[in-house]
Amino acid sequence: MGYVLLELRQVQVPLLAVILLGASAAKFARVARVGRMDAGFGPTALFPMPLRRPVAVVISVAELACGVALVLTATGLGRGQPTTVARLATCLLFLVATVALVELRGSHPTTGCGCFGDLSTAPVGARTLTRSALLAGAAMVTIGLPPPQLARPGADTGFVLIGLAAELAVISALSPELGEALVRLGYSEPCELRRMPAARTLASLRKSAVWRKRRGLITASAPVDMWRELCWRYVVYPALADDRPAEVVFAVSLRPHRPVVHAALIDAATGAALDWPTTPGWRGETSPNLLRVPAATNRSAVV
Repeated sequence: MGYVLLELRQVQVPLLAVILLGASAAKFARVARVGRMDAGFGPTALFPMPLRRPVAVVISVAELACGVALVLTATGLGRGQPTTVARLATCLLFLVATVALVELRGSHPTTGCGCFGDLSTAPVGARTLTRSALLAGAAMVTIGLPPPQLARPGADTGFVLIGLAAELAVISALSPELGEALVRLGYSEPCELRRMPAARTLASLRKSAVWRKRRGLITASAPVDMWRELCWRYVVYPALADDRPAEVVFAVSLRPHRPVVHAALIDAATGAALDWPTTPGWRGETSPNLLRVPAATNRSAVV
């Protein structure tokens, strides 16, 4: 029985490492999607606005550091004091998280915990608090453990596997994120409702072949106008075509990966579509523009 308990304590280390690394990855994925470091981090609501971004950074980095430290020390790269420090830090992280969630539930009852980014939008409840407390306890029992050893075959190993499966079932039952993940597996967000930061659109545009083909006409480094129409974001740059003031209008689809990009050349004075220049060495098109640009009155739409 002593061997079974020791092995159950040992398996808490990789389990906690996976949870911490998964939580950190989910937060960074949320940041990459919305473009804000403090977005989706529930406990940051407990701090004044100027401190929310630094607190969000500290939370994400702490989870990542503890997860990596647990992995390194479990594989034998750290011995003695580094192992103890990594496990104490993990235990402290979960204890602080539990206290923060209790406070968050009392002061901001409609705010999600943000534990796993977009998946943790449900208000903090008893399940989330219980899970955090259990993980703090799991981190506590790993302190002072000897280096891991290969499991020996036999009935004891079977009991260890049964215990690990039961623990995973309990954690799953206490995780509202699991149901949210299952719902999202069968749901595709309409592009009209998709959030896409303008900075990400500009980055995708500058990586596209259409940009490289048309940038020779552009006369400024920053766009002069930008607006959104349903599934497209339009970006306008000043240009010069055959010594004539013009504008290059790019239409970038709001897709997270490899967005479609179109371009049109517009007369700056009249707004009429122009043919691409055909000067020697220019790889432009001789046919009229095929992109239909929305009216200028639509430029007040949300970017």
